[in-house]
Amino acid sequence: MSDKELRPKSDKQSIDQFIHQVQKMPKGGAGQGRLIFALDATASREATWDQACHLQSELFMATRDLGGLAIQLCYYRGFGEFKATKFVTGTDQLLNLMNGVFCLGGRTQISKVLAHALKETRQEAVKAVVFIGDCCEEPVDALCHTAGELGMLRTPVFMFHEGDDAHARAVFQQVSKLSGGAYAPFDRNSPQVLKDLMAAVAVYASGGAKALEDFSSRSSAAVKRLTKQIR
Repeated sequence: MSDKELRPKSDKQSIDQFIHQVQKMPKGGAGQGRLIFALDATASREATWDQACHLQSELFMATRDLGGLAIQLCYYRGFGEFKATKFVTGTDQLLNLMNGVFCLGGRTQISKVLAHALKETRQEAVKAVVFIGDCCEEPVDALCHTAGELGMLRTPVFMFHEGDDAHARAVFQQVSKLSGGAYAPFDRNSPQVLKDLMAAVAVYASGGAKALEDFSSRSSAAVKRLTKQIR
């Protein structure tokens, strides 16, 4: 994202830009999907939260020709705090929501993310869940049970793992596998990897497995590894 794009816009400019984006989207296409974008907002994740703010436009840009995307931001932080926003269909809307959040120390609450995704997809199909985190401090069996329920409802969870915590890796791999999703590690010093992974899941949520395969064929090695897990 350029410096120009990061500068604050007036309310009128933001509204006008959003309306213009919506008008360009294909109307009422079956390809439009709902995606839950969930992040660990505890203190250790502050640097990556800022990075995700810069990259979140990829979620929308990658799907413009597939029917667009509706995204809900979810996050946890502090002492038992879990929040879920409304679904939005424009990059400015999502960026404004993310910019209103600051990281706060606390334990992981991945169980709340998965339970919320289960509730949402029972009301109206959620095509994919993206989770970005670096550790897990919760009972594994409970997480796996909910992940399995999401798998039965065809709502895959894509677990993007920052860092090299071995326990988190094992848990994230199990959650992704049971839900029908995929696991991918990334390094905060390599933002291009996270950018590619976010775009790939957005394409999947909007256009399905075939669209992801087409995207993967011209994308990075990280995306190709992700794609192989869900075939």
